[in-house]
Amino acid sequence: MTNAERTSVLITGGNKGLGLETARRLGEEGWTVFLGSRDEDRGRAAADKLTAGGVDVVMVPLDVTSDESVAGAVRLVREHTDRLDVLINNAGTPGKVTAPADATVEEIHAVYETNVYGPIRVTHAFLPLLQAADHPRVVMVSSAGGSFAVVTDPEQPVSKMHELAYSSSKAALNMITVRYAQALPKIKFNATTPGEVENRTFAATDMNNHTGQLTVTEGTDSIVGLAMIGPDGPTGIFTDRLGPIGW
Repeated sequence: MTNAERTSVLITGGNKGLGLETARRLGEEGWTVFLGSRDEDRGRAAADKLTAGGVDVVMVPLDVTSDESVAGAVRLVREHTDRLDVLINNAGTPGKVTAPADATVEEIHAVYETNVYGPIRVTHAFLPLLQAADHPRVVMVSSAGGSFAVVTDPEQPVSKMHELAYSSSKAALNMITVRYAQALPKIKFNATTPGEVENRTFAATDMNNHTGQLTVTEGTDSIVGLAMIGPDGPTGIFTDRLGPIGW
């Protein structure tokens, strides 16, 4: 299989956790993986690990908060392909989980820079490559913490996590996903959370100090599933690994 025949995917924040596991799983499907990593050393180490496992991977230095870095990533990807089949906006930050009474604009802005402006910056830059693909898909890695249905349910643990930055940034990302889906029907835009809302569980990652009940592989089930949807698949939906969830 030549590179031109392989399905291609760019994963932001691909050097560890959910991003790296998604890269491994899609790479094992025979996809070409463009592994986005803000930290180049970690990115190279992750790419080397994937290559050793037989994955066709290209490490892409990529800081989603930097216009210059994103532009450089586009140039690098274009050196390898004239289209991008799938974009997975995975890079994210939890912020400091500051109580609402103590939260400042500076803290909120820092979280939005990665979790909201980052996906917009990357999606906008890669739209021409996505539009050149026959069946383009964009997966936004969101959170149940961005769901009004979940956060207002007193039985959900996240309802008692009193902070402003992370949950509101993921709620914004969910709306952005829907608006992209409505405006660009030739591209499948979907959001997902790496957990099980019904069972009140989430995946163990660095972001939560590995306190989640699900493995990182289980956490990527919904990400991989949306990346692999067919031409007749859904757009503008929000899922977890068990299926659609409430906004």
